[in-house]
Amino acid sequence: MLEGRVAILVDGTPYALTVPFLFVEALQSPEDYYERSLYSSTVRLVRWVSMAISLFAPSLYIAIVTFHHEMLPTALLLSLAAQRETVPFPAFVETIMMEFIFEILREAGIRLPRQAGQAVSIVGALVIGEAAVRAGLVAAGTVILVALTGIASFIFYYYISTTLRILRFPVMVLAGTLGLYGVICGALAILVHLATLRSFGVPYLSPVAPLNTGDLKDVAVRVPWWAMLRRPRLVGMANPQRAARGLKPTPPPAGGKRRR
Repeated sequence: MLEGRVAILVDGTPYALTVPFLFVEALQSPEDYYERSLYSSTVRLVRWVSMAISLFAPSLYIAIVTFHHEMLPTALLLSLAAQRETVPFPAFVETIMMEFIFEILREAGIRLPRQAGQAVSIVGALVIGEAAVRAGLVAAGTVILVALTGIASFIFYYYISTTLRILRFPVMVLAGTLGLYGVICGALAILVHLATLRSFGVPYLSPVAPLNTGDLKDVAVRVPWWAMLRRPRLVGMANPQRAARGLKPTPPPAGGKRRR
């Protein structure tokens, strides 16, 4: 609200909507503004990395194992080859299969009561993953990768996590058919689509595209409160000034009296 947004309250739902909604808000959390800027910025960078892992890690694994072996160190390549020696499926098929099983466990955990749902999600993933590796259906590296991808997707809000899960599968198909070229094409297609979106007339990728350096203080990192003096340019144009200057904490001058 202090940035010039509008809140929408819908009868019968516990959530409040704020518009316009921008892409960077999906990687922000209310707790970021209650902590020191250094801690909040570090956590935000973790979220950005987690988003990349959740969306592109399985695709990169498929592309590298299937088409681009030369990109791996020799020791790692030999380890993966030894794991996959008894696996009857290509990397694309086994990764898709494990992702689908993980999605089933995730949905089962959501629909069941809380205690039973947590048990099904954790125990089911461990048992099925271990059994699949022992049976030679998937490689151990694939199970680790799918588990890491699933954990990374839990960091975001549910609706953002769902979007990443849906986009993950087309990118995996591109990786299985075209290799890294397909992953790059998928990433560019997603980026172009996001660049064409608008939320109540405001570009969805603002302030990154179109670039507004003054609003980058609260995107990947969060600067201290005393440095955020103006509202976002495309949202709070009617009243751009958010705070007065001179709010940075300073030691009192000699004599023990603070400046007014």
